[in-house]
Amino acid sequence: MRDDYAAFTARDAEILAIGPDGPNAYRHYWRENSLPFIGLPDPKHRVADLYGQEWNIFKLGRMPALLIVDKNGLIQYQYYGDSMKDIPDNAQVLTELDKLNRQANQR
Repeated sequence: MRDDYAAFTARDAEILAIGPDGPNAYRHYWRENSLPFIGLPDPKHRVADLYGQEWNIFKLGRMPALLIVDKNGLIQYQYYGDSMKDIPDNAQVLTELDKLNRQANQR
C-alpha cells in the first residue's frame, strides 16, 4: 500500500493500518519503512474485535482483514483472509474504491 499510496489518496481514500503491536513497535516500524499512512496500535484487540477480525491460533494469530469505511462510518467493502498471505492486492482495492466513488457520484 505504501507504493500505491498516491493512487489511494487520488481516490479520496485514507489508509489506516491496525495491528496487534504496541505503540513503540509501531513507531519503530513506521519510521523504518517510511510508511505514509496511519498506523493504529491495537495490542488489546479492541478495534479488531469490533470489526470481527478472526483469531486463529493454528495460523499464528489474527487473520488479515481489509475494510473500506465511508465518510459516514459505514463499511462499504470487507474482506477477511483465510491465511496470513490472503490479502487483496492493491489493484483489487483500488477497483473497489473506483466502484464506490462512481456509486457515490450517481447519488
